[in-house]
Amino acid sequence: MPTYFCTSAQGRLTAAQKSRIAGEITRIHAEVTGAPSYFAQVIFNEITQGNWFMGGVPVAHDHIFVYGHIRSGRAAVDKTRMIKLMADAVGAAASVDSKRAVWIYLNELQPRQMIEFGNVLPEPGDEPAWTDALPEADRVFMQSITRQR
Repeated sequence: MPTYFCTSAQGRLTAAQKSRIAGEITRIHAEVTGAPSYFAQVIFNEITQGNWFMGGVPVAHDHIFVYGHIRSGRAAVDKTRMIKLMADAVGAAASVDSKRAVWIYLNELQPRQMIEFGNVLPEPGDEPAWTDALPEADRVFMQSITRQR
């Protein structure tokens, strides 16, 4: 469901930092929205030198960009709280100044324009009923995702 793309310079983040960032983004999203943590996915993109520009020049400073796709329907106060918490958590995990080096954007998608497990996604808050309506094998698999390590 929610998908967060984390972009940084190639080699900037260690495996441990990526794991911590993914865990924090997942935790914060679940806590703020009330959605199960197994709904969230975090994908890392590493950009090679010379392929990331700001203001028409190559990025030469520490920068981590998080672009999240979430279902629409969340309160503005919750989205603001979520991105502030995420910026601080990503900054701490990456050992950078979250005020300068971490940018987070949220993009809202209509739930009825997404499909997972063969079912159109529910409105925010309707996750329990949606999950219960899934075939048992899909429900068990989805709920096991956070236990797979």
